[in-house]
Amino acid sequence: MQSALFPFMLFAFVASITPGPTNILVLSNSARYGFKAALPIIFGACAGAAGIVLLVGCGIGQSLVQMPKVQTAMQWVGVAWLSVLAWRIFSAPAQAIQADARQEPLGLSGAAALQLVNPKTWVMALAVVSVFAGTGAQRESQVMYLSLVFFLISLPCLGLWALLGSGSARILRSAQAMQWFNRAMALVLLAATWVSVFR
Repeated sequence: MQSALFPFMLFAFVASITPGPTNILVLSNSARYGFKAALPIIFGACAGAAGIVLLVGCGIGQSLVQMPKVQTAMQWVGVAWLSVLAWRIFSAPAQAIQADARQEPLGLSGAAALQLVNPKTWVMALAVVSVFAGTGAQRESQVMYLSLVFFLISLPCLGLWALLGSGSARILRSAQAMQWFNRAMALVLLAATWVSVFR
């Protein structure tokens, strides 16, 4: 396991830091509501992804592979949810430079639930378990270890996206500039979501 740790850490870093729907949501929510408001989203997304690694390692992933209709349903639920979130971000009012009392950030449970319906997270978890978990009596403890390491690596990666978002809020001081930022982030989120469908 020790020999596979560094390659796994690199894999976890790349999987967590590269742009995707979760990263864009963290960036957008941090810009709109501040860094502290993005922390529950970060924790929920990281815990959700690490939990899926654990579930896949316990055998649920193999069942998922054998049920393509369930995979397809999960994919479309995820696409629909992310599309609704993109619309909410796109249609935020111009005064959204201040936290709008009528809208709340995604939150811990929403970010964790997003991972459950995100097929990309399940595919990542299947890759982690099949490549890095090994076989034999130590497999369960190795899966738990990988899940924990993935969680610890993904936290600062999403934290960087939150810092980028809160830093951009200082640049986007006018309500109009923030509205344009929201709309750009919504379109990027929508594109990242739908690209995964047609790949």
